[in-house]
Amino acid sequence: MPPLAETAGLLADRTRAAFCQVLLDGRAWTAGELARHAGVRPSTASEQLSRLIAGGLLAEERQGRHRYVRLAGPEAAALIEAVASYAPGAPQPRNLRESVRLSAEGRARTCYDHLAGHLGVALADAMAARGLVATDAGLAVTADGRAWLADTLGYERPPGSRRPLVRACLDWTERRPHLAGALGAALCTAALDRGWVRRVGSGRAVRVTRRGAEAFREQLGAEV
Repeated sequence: MPPLAETAGLLADRTRAAFCQVLLDGRAWTAGELARHAGVRPSTASEQLSRLIAGGLLAEERQGRHRYVRLAGPEAAALIEAVASYAPGAPQPRNLRESVRLSAEGRARTCYDHLAGHLGVALADAMAARGLVATDAGLAVTADGRAWLADTLGYERPPGSRRPLVRACLDWTERRPHLAGALGAALCTAALDRGWVRRVGSGRAVRVTRRGAEAFREQLGAEV
C-alpha cells in the first residue's frame, strides 16, 4: 500500500481519529484516559494506539508502569488539523456540555502548540496587517517580524533548528489559516506564560483575559 494510503487509513477509523483530535491539545494522555474519552475498551484503545505509533502519528513515553502518548510533532498536528478542516460541516454536539465546549474551542483554542479558532485567525490577520508576516510571495516572517519575535516575545531560534519560522495551518472552524511554526509556538507560549490567555477546563479551549485583550491591541492592533 502506498505511504499516502497508509497514512490516510490511520485516520479513517473513528476511534483513532478521536484520539488524534483530542491530542491536539499538545499534552500527553494515558491509554486509559483516551479510552474513556472515546468510549472504547482499554484493549481496543491499546490496539489502535499501537497502530498510530507504528504509523508515525503518535509518540510513546513510559514512566514506570504508565504509558503516555502524544502527537509525534508539529507536522502530525498540522496534518490532523488540515484533514479536520475538510470534514463536511461542523461537528454536531450531542449534549449541552459538548455544545459549550465546541463553542469555546471555536472562539479560541490551542492547536498543538499554537493558537487557533477565531482568535488564531484574527492574530494572523493582524500580524499580516502590521507587516510582521508577508503573504505576497508565500508566507514568510519579515525583518520587522523577526525583530518583534526577539524584542517582544524573547524568542531566539535554536542553532540548527529545522522547524519553519512560520507556516500556515488551515483552521478547521474558521476555514482560514492561522499561524503555526516557530512564530506561532512562541506567541502561544508567551500568551499562556504572561496570562494573556488562560485554559478553559482540561480541554483545548482558552479564553482571552483583560490583560491579553490589551496586549493584543497594543502589540498587534488586534481587537479580540
